[in-house]
Amino acid sequence: MTLTFLGTGTSCGVPVLGCQCPVCQSTDPHDKRTRCAALVETATTRILVDCGPDFRQQMLPQPFRKIDAILVTHAHYDHIGGMDDIRPYCQFGEINVYADKQACDGMLQMLPYCFAEHRYPGVPAIGLHELKPHEPLHVGDIEVLPIRVMHGRLPILGFRFGRLAYITDMKTIPDTELPYLRDLDTLVVNALRFDKPHHSHQLVDDAIAFARRVGARRTFLIHSCHDIGLHEEVNRKLPIDIKLAFDGRQIEV
Repeated sequence: MTLTFLGTGTSCGVPVLGCQCPVCQSTDPHDKRTRCAALVETATTRILVDCGPDFRQQMLPQPFRKIDAILVTHAHYDHIGGMDDIRPYCQFGEINVYADKQACDGMLQMLPYCFAEHRYPGVPAIGLHELKPHEPLHVGDIEVLPIRVMHGRLPILGFRFGRLAYITDMKTIPDTELPYLRDLDTLVVNALRFDKPHHSHQLVDDAIAFARRVGARRTFLIHSCHDIGLHEEVNRKLPIDIKLAFDGRQIEV
């Protein structure tokens, strides 16, 4: 199974419009971060995790083939704002989108024309399905286990795929969810920056502590803003088993 980091940035992306900081002015491509999304793939199955406003740009370098499912962590714009751009992939048929009830309701409000009784010709063909934590979903040869995490006060979903877990926008996690994260080989988790606490996002030290708590063999940090610093310098500060992810990186799981 392969995971491709399509985007590793926060809601503003990096560079931030109008910002003159060293990260936003960096010429290192590792410091260019589009909004968070990922592909989880086997030879026969392709799953997209979140579909933010940079989806079209993110998918241009990827092979054009069927998307078997889209998993939505939550219905904030930076995670679902590109849903209309899945239209070219609908030539393969209706695309099943999975989210919890709150995120399903959010998409119905944001994209009402996609779910109207009489749809405008050419709108995305979406099959919307409600997911519940701890109820496994099978997509092709991939099993998905939704888990509950907290984005501040907002309950959202993380996903486990075998020995890989993908969690973004987490601030805290209930202790009752930890058994679902045992025996991880690879953890992908959000880390906003090193300092200045945020009301709904982890900092780097929080992410490191969480990785130690679940005992993942290796960890990749995502959903990072420009305040985290330059990619190369950040990785020098991190433990050897924890790395700052970057857009376009692929890992085998």
